Amino acid sequence: MTLAADDFLERLEAGDIDEGESFVGIDLSGADLSGQVLSGIDLTRADLSGANLSGAILLETNLSSADLTDATFSEADFTGANLAGADLTSGQGEAANFTDANLSGATMITTVLTDAEFNDADLSGADLTEALLNGAVLTGADLTGANFSAADLTDADLADAAIDEAVFDDAIGYEVEEEDY
Repeated sequence: MTLAADDFLERLEAGDIDEGESFVGIDLSGADLSGQVLSGIDLTRADLSGANLSGAILLETNLSSADLTDATFSEADFTGANLAGADLTSGQGEAANFTDANLSGATMITTVLTDAEFNDADLSGADLTEALLNGAVLTGADLTGANFSAADLTDADLADAAIDEAVFDDAIGYEVEEEDY
């Protein structure tokens, strides 16, 4: 039985959420989780659509296959988090930190990720079509097979990133050179 959103939020406010706890499939759509510490919990397949996660701490949190469409996660820290297969479409993630995070197969279509950090992150097979990645840092990231079609990569840093089979059709601010492949 999945915990109700109100019960989850009440426990969170009381500091009664323990690392390692499982909240698989919980519906937190539209919830205000800004500034909250959600590290190390299991939010697999959680509905966080429209939620406010601005400034939240989600270190090592499992958000695989979670729905974060239209969510706000500006300045949130997802270091080491598992977002494999998550849907972040149309999200607002300015200056979010995804260092060492697993975003393989994630959907981030039209997501705003300006100045976000993806150092050593796994974005293999991710869809970032029309995403705004101005000033984003993707140093050492695995971008194998990722789709950056029509994405804005102006001033983005892709140093040492693996870009095999990545798609950059109509991308702004990044030119693929023949030796990149």
